Amino acid sequence: MRTDTPTAGTGRPDTTVRRGRPRSEAAEQAIFAAVEDLMADGNTLSDLTIEGIATAAGVGKATIYRRWPNKEALLVDVVGRLEEPIPAPTGAGARADLIAMVDYIRRRGLAKRTRWVLKAALGQMQTLPELYAAYRERVVKPRREIGLQLIRQAVAEGLVRDDLDVELLGDLLMGPILYRTILWEDSDLEDPDLSRRLVDAVLEGIAPRP
Repeated sequence: MRTDTPTAGTGRPDTTVRRGRPRSEAAEQAIFAAVEDLMADGNTLSDLTIEGIATAAGVGKATIYRRWPNKEALLVDVVGRLEEPIPAPTGAGARADLIAMVDYIRRRGLAKRTRWVLKAALGQMQTLPELYAAYRERVVKPRREIGLQLIRQAVAEGLVRDDLDVELLGDLLMGPILYRTILWEDSDLEDPDLSRRLVDAVLEGIAPRP
């Protein structure tokens, strides 16, 4: 917004442009929030429509279509957004980075609304093959590959036997925390030491033999 009040000491109008949050960013946040709210209210992924999302977000359908070609692309971005950014490497070695990655999943599970919406979305995706495939490609596979890289690093550091299948080890390390965050409703995720205990228990079992 441009103001025409004189600039102090000059007598000339102040032409400074005052900028708040860019419209496009505000619109995207409103769209994301609308999808989350609709799902939290019990709507399934199949129930959601571009028209309904636009109405809930207070934007026009064209605003959505300028950003996403269809509902499926939008929903992948919404579900991906519910996932917190993957933690950066600590620089303290593979064990520390594995603990940080497991703890990232633990902390995600502490956000109860996000946890519920994400759990509902993942369950419903099984009936929407194209959406599920897109989610696996854009969200699951990159995160899984980071975990596998950490395990390869652990092998190189001598923490893990080198005769074991890396992908199986990935399941052994990430499986328990995923079980606790998605399937076990009463799991004690508040314990800040849980991630370390899980990782150390697995590493102890797969450490090189004397």
